[in-house]
Amino acid sequence: MLPFKRFSRPVSVLIALLIGCLMLYGCSRSDELTDIHGRDLSGAKFGRDFSLNGTDGTRHTLSDFRGKVVLIFFGFTQCPDICPTALLRAANVKAMLGKDGDRLQVLFITVDPERDTAALLGDYVSAFDPGFLGLYGTPQETEKTANEFKVYYKKVPTGSSYTMDHSALTYLYDTAGRLRIALSHTQSDEAYVQDIRKILALDE
Repeated sequence: MLPFKRFSRPVSVLIALLIGCLMLYGCSRSDELTDIHGRDLSGAKFGRDFSLNGTDGTRHTLSDFRGKVVLIFFGFTQCPDICPTALLRAANVKAMLGKDGDRLQVLFITVDPERDTAALLGDYVSAFDPGFLGLYGTPQETEKTANEFKVYYKKVPTGSSYTMDHSALTYLYDTAGRLRIALSHTQSDEAYVQDIRKILALDE
């Protein structure tokens, strides 16, 4: 029988740390995303949080939605095509998820706080689904949030009025509030559903 070898304290600590790292790596492997339609943003150092007013009359941060998969889209109520298409898709996706639709929260953040009042924004998002939530802030808060989420937006004059140019990605978060996937507005409803189910499966 081989004699038991006693390690010095520094070596024992090093071994314990190594085992811990291996265990952590093994656990993290189950969080990996494979065969997704969107762009994997796991571990991204942006889109980490916001603090904005909700159309429900409450100030919200991302942590308020822990326990649900979250879809975040930036837009504005007078958007002629991309924004209503995105929200209609989100409503279809929620329906396609069946009972899992209750585990999905859709957030629409306005990039046009000058015109998108709480009442207007609330009516707009609820027209697509009563469970959808609009979020808004001051111009300064809007800029801060857009910068955190790497979202482009710009006011574009149109005669006596203006429109808004803006990014058209949809961000998908897991139930722990971590950014996981960026989905394009050109992807199908079914692609969205499949990627959301991938995120939901992480909790199983």
